[in-house]
Amino acid sequence: MSANEGTRAYDAVIVGGGHNGLVAAAYLARAGRSVLVLERLDRTGGAAVSSRPFAGVDARLSRYSYLVSLLPQKIVNDLGLDFRIRSRTISSYTPAERAGRPTGLLVGGGEQRTREAFARLTGGDHEYTAWQRFYGMTGHVAQRVFPTLTEPLPTRDELRRRIDDETAWRTLFEEPIGVAVEENFTDDLVRGVVLTDALIGTFADAHDPSLAQNRCFLYHVIGGGTGAWDVPVGGMGALTDALAAAARSTGAVVATGHEAVRIDTDGHTAEVAYRTADGEGVATARHVLVNASPQELATLTGDRAPEPAEGAQLKVNMVLTRLPELRDRSVDPREAFAGTFHIAEGYRQLAAAHEQAAAGELPATPPSEIYCHSLTDPTILGPGLAERGYQTLTLFGLHTPARLFDRDNDAVREELLKSTLAQLDAHLAEPLADCLATDADGRPCIEAKTPLDLERDLRLPGGNIFHRALSWPYAREDSGRWGVETRHANVLLCGAGAVRGGGVSGVPGHNAAMAVLEQD
Repeated sequence: MSANEGTRAYDAVIVGGGHNGLVAAAYLARAGRSVLVLERLDRTGGAAVSSRPFAGVDARLSRYSYLVSLLPQKIVNDLGLDFRIRSRTISSYTPAERAGRPTGLLVGGGEQRTREAFARLTGGDHEYTAWQRFYGMTGHVAQRVFPTLTEPLPTRDELRRRIDDETAWRTLFEEPIGVAVEENFTDDLVRGVVLTDALIGTFADAHDPSLAQNRCFLYHVIGGGTGAWDVPVGGMGALTDALAAAARSTGAVVATGHEAVRIDTDGHTAEVAYRTADGEGVATARHVLVNASPQELATLTGDRAPEPAEGAQLKVNMVLTRLPELRDRSVDPREAFAGTFHIAEGYRQLAAAHEQAAAGELPATPPSEIYCHSLTDPTILGPGLAERGYQTLTLFGLHTPARLFDRDNDAVREELLKSTLAQLDAHLAEPLADCLATDADGRPCIEAKTPLDLERDLRLPGGNIFHRALSWPYAREDSGRWGVETRHANVLLCGAGAVRGGGVSGVPGHNAAMAVLEQD
C-alpha cells in the first residue's frame, strides 16, 4: 500500500506488526475481515525476530526473545503455522564450589540422574524430595491455569476454584514467593535456582509485598500446562515469519515502514493517521488493535499515560568457535549449556544483587543465565559453522534496572558486561574470550543490550520486556471481558501490556481478535 492512496477503510487496523499483532491479523483475516497492519520498521516481528548481527558470520540468532513456553498449541493449530519447537534434554545446570572443589547441580537427563545430582550437591535426598513436591504443585497449577489464557478472563474466585488447591493458591497468589522457597528448601543454591523464575525481567525481592515476583514466577511455570521452555526451530524469527505468512495468505495487508502517529475514534469508527518515507496517510476502521505498549497507546489516543515502566535485564548474544570447558569436569559442556546455565544465582547472591541495584549501584556479583540454542537446533548456523563446531550463546542478566544506565549507557554497559562474564569465567577452565568467534572485521562476536538500548531499538518503555508489570490472569474491575479492552469501545490493546500479556505467547493477539469477533 502507498501513503499516497488516500483514505482507505478496513474492518480492523492493527498498529504494530509484532507477533501479537500478526496473530490478531491472521485470526481476523481468516474470519473474513479486511485487515491492515501498520508496522513502523522495515520488517515484522518486533522483539521476536532473528538476525545475523555479526558481519560475515552465518549465524541467525534470536536477538531479543529466546525460548517458547507460553505460546498455546491452539494458536499454532488454528492458524496452520509452519512452526516447530524442540525440547531441551537438560533443564538447567548451576555451577558451584563446595569444600574447595568445583561442582554443580544438573537438572535433567532423567529422574535418577537428577536425584543423584541433588544428593552429590546437598548430601542427601531432602532437597530433591522438596523439589519434586514443589514442582508437582506448580505443575498442577499449570494444567489448570494455562488453558484459561485463551478464554474470557475468569474472576479471581473462579480461578481459585479451578486450581482447587488452597496451598498452591496461597503459595503463588497470596504470599511472597520467598516464603515458599525458604519453607521448602534449605540449600542456598537450590533456593536460588527456584527463585530465578520470579525475577526474569522483573526487578523485585523475593519478599516484595507487591507480589510482582509471584506474577513473574507464575507465568514462567505455567507454559504449555507443564512449564517447559522450548527452543524455536529456526530461531524466533521462524515464528513471526510463519505468522506474517499466515496473515498475508488470508488477505491481511501488512504494510512495513508505516508508522501510526494518531488514533481518533468516536467509539464506533476510528481513523488511524500514519506516515511513511514518502508522506502521510489515513486509514479508517471499525476496530483498532494496538500491538504496542500502554504508553504508546496513550500517546496515539491522547489519553493520560500510565505509570512509567522500567526494565531490569541485560541481554547478550554471542557466537563461539567452541564451547568452553568447565571446572566441574563431571559435566559435559554440551549438557551444561543446553539447558539454563545459572551464574551467580544463589539465593543470597540474588538478594544482595537486588539490594545493591535498588541502592543505585551495579551488582558486585551480577546474576545471569545462559543457554546454547544451537545445541538443540543447529539449523540457525550456516553449514560451514556447524561443521567446524561453532555454537551460539545467549545470556540474560538480572537485577540491572534501567535507572543504573542513565548516567552513561555505553560505559555502564561495558562495565556490567565485563563483570557478568567474569562471573561465568569463574566456573570455566578457560576464559570465554578464548572461545569467541570473530566477525569479518576481526571483532569478537558479542553484543550486549541494556534496558535503554531496548527502549531505543524496540520502543519498550524503560526497556521493560513485558511493557509494564505483569498482571494476574484473572479479571479486575477495569480489565474487561478479555483483558484487552480500553476506555475506547473500538480500540483494543493486543500487545504484551494487556492482561495475560508478556513473553512470546500470541495470547493478547488471540484475545483481541476474539473480542472483535464477539463485538461484530
